[in-house]
Amino acid sequence: SNAKDRPAFFPKALYRGRARIEQCFGKLKRFKRVALRCEKTECGFAAIVALALSFILIKSVHTA
Repeated sequence: SNAKDRPAFFPKALYRGRARIEQCFGKLKRFKRVALRCEKTECGFAAIVALALSFILIKSVHTA
C-alpha cells in the first residue's frame, strides 16, 4: 500500500541522503554547547561543532 501512495518521481537516494543529514544534526544537537550556542565567536562555535562531529565519527567507527 505504501508503494501505491508514492509519487511517480521518487528519488530514493535523495531521501536517504536527506535522512542521513537529519540524523547527523540530531546527534550533533545532543551536545549541550552546540545546542545552546554557548560560544561567542563564529570561530569558537565552528571549533566546537568540529569537535562534536569528530566524537560522533569516532563513536560510529568504533561501535561498528
